[in-house]
Amino acid sequence: AFSFDSPESEWGLYVCMNSFFGFGKQFVERHYQKTGQRVYLHLKRTRKPKVDDGSSGAGDPPKKKPTRLAIGVEGGFDVPQESCEFDEEVKIVILPEHIAIPRESLAQMPGAVRDRVTAAVDGILAADSASRKQEVQSWDGEVRQVSKHALELKQLDNSVRIPPCGWQCARCEMKENLWLNLTDGSILCGRRYFDGSGGNNHALEHYRQLGFPLAVKLGTITPDGADVYSYDEDEMVLDPNLAEHLTHFRIDMMKMQKTDKTMTELEIDMNQRIGEWETIQESGGTLRPLYGPEYTGIRNLGNSCYLNSVMQVVFSIPDFQSKYVGNREKIFKDSPADPTQDFNTQLAKLGFGLLSGENSKAPIESDEADTTVEPKTQEGGIAPRMFKALVGKGHPEFSTNRQQDAQEYFLHFINMVERNCRSSDNPNEAFRFLVEEKINCLASGKVKYTHRVDYIIQLPVPMEAAVNKEELMEYEARKQEAEGSRGSPPEMVRARVPFEACLRAYSEPEHLDDFWSTALLAKSMAVKTTRFASFPDYLVIQIKKFTFGLDWVPKKLDVCIEMPDELDFAHLRGRGLQEG
Repeated sequence: AFSFDSPESEWGLYVCMNSFFGFGKQFVERHYQKTGQRVYLHLKRTRKPKVDDGSSGAGDPPKKKPTRLAIGVEGGFDVPQESCEFDEEVKIVILPEHIAIPRESLAQMPGAVRDRVTAAVDGILAADSASRKQEVQSWDGEVRQVSKHALELKQLDNSVRIPPCGWQCARCEMKENLWLNLTDGSILCGRRYFDGSGGNNHALEHYRQLGFPLAVKLGTITPDGADVYSYDEDEMVLDPNLAEHLTHFRIDMMKMQKTDKTMTELEIDMNQRIGEWETIQESGGTLRPLYGPEYTGIRNLGNSCYLNSVMQVVFSIPDFQSKYVGNREKIFKDSPADPTQDFNTQLAKLGFGLLSGENSKAPIESDEADTTVEPKTQEGGIAPRMFKALVGKGHPEFSTNRQQDAQEYFLHFINMVERNCRSSDNPNEAFRFLVEEKINCLASGKVKYTHRVDYIIQLPVPMEAAVNKEELMEYEARKQEAEGSRGSPPEMVRARVPFEACLRAYSEPEHLDDFWSTALLAKSMAVKTTRFASFPDYLVIQIKKFTFGLDWVPKKLDVCIEMPDELDFAHLRGRGLQEG
């Protein structure tokens, strides 16, 4: 509850037999003195090398290629296995005398006491196993839901007849990765993948133009089913009436044979290729691990990189260090009966875990040359599950394991700090600044100044300010040529936009065409300018890389922002109301 100690820590973990909270050795005495609870279950696990039983080695059969887009299930990707075994020690400890009773000795207790203690011990051990379910142990990516469009799908009576083979995209020359729209019978190519393979997006464009939601991938139709995609639901789906829908276009599902890879097979191939790429992307370079205070990593809890990056930055700020780590003892002393639900307690716990170095210790050198003893689990970074669950509690997004936006999480965290600050010592002041907005009514000549508090500045990306326009034009020409000839895509060229151009775009006056003027009591035109009324100690900047296309579909700008070593914001300082 107060530290990241676990059964694998040097002194193990103490679990209160009444509240079932876990404590490291330095905190169990504090809990006893505060609550009077005397009985704790002590768990200690010690790593040891896994014994080679002779069943592994060069004679083992090669690892089977995955056949399912799944993790930890038959036919899927394997869950990484522990490279070591554990010696586990379980005993009852009674404070303050620290009387230790091994689990094996519980049988010598009187019957009623023995049954109650044994039941509590078994419950705690079972709960420990349940906590591991928070981690991804198995996942099946092939579980699909029935489409909401499948039962009442509209099919046009346009006399379209689909032959059993020889298909081609109606808008290009592609003869693979083809999708049959189940409403009008159009045959169009699929999406283009990030590596340049795939199609030319014609099936997707067809949906955006006409809104026909379901399509089946030609070449995957067999008597057992086929790949069906719902553009409206944006996922692979099931169509229980697929045979009937195919019959509309004179396709006999029972006579079709598989001639193309399913989306599952393509994703498995892609995952394996990406895994190989991740393994070699840093080849040729030697990375030196850093250990000690302020060099503690945060483990990924499943799409939690947004939390990891935000909290690493937050605890590099002295204001947060002094507020939560410097006052850790007082915060822990004042913590409520359930410290796992107290924001300040969990934030102090996280901050100390990141800054102390207790969870970032170098592996112990072995006596044998060129070998090291595998570091203990708790020294390989921290896993702030309690903090993640507490901050995300009740939030529709942050309470899930889905990917999230770091900027949105940062602002949510700032609000949590505001609500839980019990004194004037508010570390958010390090990020806080005032924005000055000036609105000039062009018809009346009157101006209005407003001020608002903010913690982050959002800068647009003016693509027209790219400094490598010629390279971009040449790249686009090569890309279109490759798409037309189905050749390999050219090496990616990203737009390079100076950071100063983003600042200029932010500071440019914004024209308001439909402005209600209180001076005229009528609509007029106005100009709005935005400036800083005050500057923070630390300025958080978000680069707005998402924009909308002509079809109002959001897309991410693939752009490189060139950051200078020094920034000058003097021209963005607001001057307030001026004479005249």
